[in-house]
Amino acid sequence: MATLNEIPGKEIRSKEVRGKEIRDNDATNSTSAATGDLKLEVIVIPVTDVERAKEFYGGLGWRLDGDFVHDNDWRGVQFTPPGSGCSVIFGKNITSAAPGSAQGLYLIVPDVAAARDELRRHGANVSEVFHDAGDVHSGDVDSENDEPYLFGRVRVNGSDPDHRSYRSFASFHDPDGNGWLLQEITSRLPGRIDSAGTSFASASELASAFRRAEAAHGEHEKLLGQRDENWPDWYAAYMVAEQNGTKLPS
Repeated sequence: MATLNEIPGKEIRSKEVRGKEIRDNDATNSTSAATGDLKLEVIVIPVTDVERAKEFYGGLGWRLDGDFVHDNDWRGVQFTPPGSGCSVIFGKNITSAAPGSAQGLYLIVPDVAAARDELRRHGANVSEVFHDAGDVHSGDVDSENDEPYLFGRVRVNGSDPDHRSYRSFASFHDPDGNGWLLQEITSRLPGRIDSAGTSFASASELASAFRRAEAAHGEHEKLLGQRDENWPDWYAAYMVAEQNGTKLPS
């Protein structure tokens, strides 16, 4: 992963670093990585007060990768959300974009209600869980209740009634107004993930996958009319199929 001290033309000294500044993502060391991979590593978010933003994102429990300064005219701070392969950068003279203008920054979670509760415990003012109103759109971006979130779609309170993947959300803003969206994804659409491998970004994501497999396996045992001695293989097949977006075992 690129880090701020790798930016050409800058001799930067590290003010503070927690954890690794550079993570090894050399595609040549991965047998599953295809030639020509383009991996999104960093998103720049514009802020007014660097210290305030640093306190906010640090308070969320995001990993501080580095806080770098160059003389008194440049500063860059890099954070990475838990389980994410992409980091955010903000600072002084990092971007000319207006503070708060970064919107629609997606954080993918396996359980949007649990993620909302956790972020609220860390001090974020997170909205109630909501879903979309189908093809109903709104151009009123200033409405407190109908703030559009995806292609102008209107929010409807509560999780998606059918608990479909991709359909439930919650939102919050940083102190400058940069907008983040939590999106619940429990299974991927076909082609959205490398089918050659199955991976989980965190222990909580893996645990959520186990709970969904457990619930589905309970229905499977009802059909069998007895305990399934081969449950480990069934769990494995279910979790792999769910992540790859292929047909689930029944």
